[in-house]
Amino acid sequence: MIPDIGAPAAHPETSAEGRPAKPALAWIAARAGLVVLKRIVLLATLLAMVFIGVELLPGDAADATSERGESAADLALRREMLGLDRTVLERFWDWISGLPAGDLGTSAHGERVADMLTTAFPNTLVLSGSALLLTALLSLTFASWAALRPGGRLDRIITHASTAVFAVPEFVVAVGLVLVLSLWTGWLPAVTLTDGDGDPASWTMLILPVLSLTIPQTGWNTRIARAALADEARTPYVEAAVFDGLSPRRVVLLHVLPGAVPTIATGLATSSGVLLGGAVAVETIFNYPGVGAVLASAIADRDTPVIAGVTVLAGAVITVVLLTADLLRDLLVVGQR
Repeated sequence: MIPDIGAPAAHPETSAEGRPAKPALAWIAARAGLVVLKRIVLLATLLAMVFIGVELLPGDAADATSERGESAADLALRREMLGLDRTVLERFWDWISGLPAGDLGTSAHGERVADMLTTAFPNTLVLSGSALLLTALLSLTFASWAALRPGGRLDRIITHASTAVFAVPEFVVAVGLVLVLSLWTGWLPAVTLTDGDGDPASWTMLILPVLSLTIPQTGWNTRIARAALADEARTPYVEAAVFDGLSPRRVVLLHVLPGAVPTIATGLATSSGVLLGGAVAVETIFNYPGVGAVLASAIADRDTPVIAGVTVLAGAVITVVLLTADLLRDLLVVGQR
């Protein structure tokens, strides 16, 4: 029997028997609501900055989408049709007031932004989501291997390697992977071809983009997971498990890893935003049919509604992931009391 010398002391929000009191769950719900409110305000501020930032760029959507030979009167009429004759604050209010109804506005080419992103954004979510799952699997594996023999050769190799790969940007990794796995060996396709629905024609075309995103974030999350495991390994109840004669593998899997989950989950949630941002550059390199091409075209066209639409969808996804990680951490903390 492992002595429970590391059990936490009674918390003011727990009952006398050690069970979580009802106010603890109410506090979690209130905190989640406050976090959602703060992130909504932050996202609204970011969207306002998008409108103002595009406004400060040289030219406007009428100039960028005009055809050669158009007269000044034609450009003036186009500006009026696009609403560019109004102030940026008026255009921002008109756009954001339709957001609760799911209306992302209309592009400078007359297309509904929601329709433009119907295929592109799910493709990006598949790419970044696959990279996130692979990152979680690899980082947990490498960190657990390193934790089995702390200070050993494998621990040092994993620590140095994770630092090195994290320092390399995604686009550099992408170029290296194309050079080795496509041009030199011909094992994998260097570009993405699409089918009639606008999706990648083969799952093999996802491998290089996913690896390009996964490798740097695996380095980052391996370091986070390794540090979390090291902190957890120094707790009294883990030391008691070691003294009780349990094997290192059982100690890591059954005692160290569960306590490190909140920190690891927070690191992975933070990586979700980085993966979405990195996907834009990686999609451009591999001609992947995601929001990267849509966003690049929108910036060239000064197409504010499209840029804002991509921003709000990415912000919503990141908010959900971060909130899920926060709730998981809080629930685990309450469960351990």
